[in-house]
Amino acid sequence: MIVNADDFGRSAAVNAAVLRAHRDGILTTASLMVNEPSCAEAVALAKANPRLGVGLHLTLLCGHSALPQREIPGLVNEAGEFSQNPVEVGWRYFFQRTLRLQLEAEIAEQFRRFHATGLPLDHLNGHLHLHLHPVVFGLLAGHARGWGLTRVRLTRDPFWLNTRLARGRWFYRISHALVFGLLSRRARPDLARLGLRHTQRVFGLLQNACVDTAYCRALLPRLPPGDSELYSHPSTEAGRVELAALVNPLITALVASEGIRLIRYQDL
Repeated sequence: MIVNADDFGRSAAVNAAVLRAHRDGILTTASLMVNEPSCAEAVALAKANPRLGVGLHLTLLCGHSALPQREIPGLVNEAGEFSQNPVEVGWRYFFQRTLRLQLEAEIAEQFRRFHATGLPLDHLNGHLHLHLHPVVFGLLAGHARGWGLTRVRLTRDPFWLNTRLARGRWFYRISHALVFGLLSRRARPDLARLGLRHTQRVFGLLQNACVDTAYCRALLPRLPPGDSELYSHPSTEAGRVELAALVNPLITALVASEGIRLIRYQDL
C-alpha cells in the first residue's frame, strides 16, 4: 500500500505534517505543488528524507499558476490564480479549445519546475484529480515520455467497499464514485498502452478529507489483495485529524499485523 499526502508545499503546516507522518507514521509518498509558497521548504525536507517518494500534484484550479497571467490569460486572473470552481473549470477546459495550448504550456512548466528540484518524479496526480479530465489527460498522455511521466494515480475508490467503511454524505460519495469511475475507465487503456503504472485502487476519494483513525481501522483489515493507494491531506492545522490517523500507533500496528507492505509509486 502506498500512503500519500496531497498538497505538499502548500503551506508550512502541511510540510510539517508530511514530515511527521513520514518519520513517525505510515506515510510513504507526498505530492508536491510546485507553484505554492512553501514549495522550496518542501523540497528541502524531501531531500533530507530520501525515502519519501515525491510526485507532482498538478494544479490547474484552486491554486497558483507557474506561468505569468500574460502567457495563460484564459486560465488565471491577474494575481496568477486559477478558478476556485471545479465544475466551471471542467466545462471551460473541455469546450474552449482555445485554452488547450495554454493548458499544455502551463502543464509543461509545472513539470519543468518539478524536474528543476532534482527530485526523482515518483508519480503524478492532480489537485482535485483534474489530471483525469479528458483534455488534461490527453495532454499528459501525448507528452508522457517527454515530461518523464511513468506512474499516475488512477483515482478509483471502490464504492461498495466504501459503504462498509463509512456512513453519510451519500450524494457526495455516489456522485464522485460515478464521475471518477467513468474517468478512470476511460483513462485506463491509454495508461496500459503507454506503460504508465498505477495502483489497482485508490482509497480516500470518497472520504473527502475524513481519512481519520476510524476509517483506517475499518479499511486496513479489508484491504483487497494487490496494490492500493491511500491518500489524505494531513496538516498541523486544518488536517490534524488525518495527521493523527497516520501517526497513530494503533494504525502502525495494524499495518504490521495485517502483513501490509508500505511502498512508494516507484516500487510498483
